[in-house]
Amino acid sequence: MMTILVQLAIAFSLSLLSDSKDIYKPIEAVMLQPQSYAFVRRVTTTSKEKAFQILENKCNVCHNKRNRRRVFTLDNMNPWVDDVYKQVFIKKRMPKGKKIKLTSQEYQDLLTWISATQNNQNGNQL
Repeated sequence: MMTILVQLAIAFSLSLLSDSKDIYKPIEAVMLQPQSYAFVRRVTTTSKEKAFQILENKCNVCHNKRNRRRVFTLDNMNPWVDDVYKQVFIKKRMPKGKKIKLTSQEYQDLLTWISATQNNQNGNQL
């Protein structure tokens, strides 16, 4: 009786091993084909991109109408970093009006961009 159980266990183990090779072959073939990979969009956003979104949505709305010389773009926003800091955090004059308010996350994102930009301008890499 014991030999029959051992023989069954060995036969079952061998059948699993032989079947497992056949199962993984199609997966390997699919994984090796370059067209089977999905393109992944870059999800991470830099502090500059986050700050630009805030400046675009909360500042440029008014600047487009009243102060066209100070419309923020990705290319020109870094030189204005000291003025943005002064107007938003020290004088608390911007953004103007009761309708446009910054959330606490937007304040944090602006401050992160300001700190990173000032550190890079001063030669201190984070």
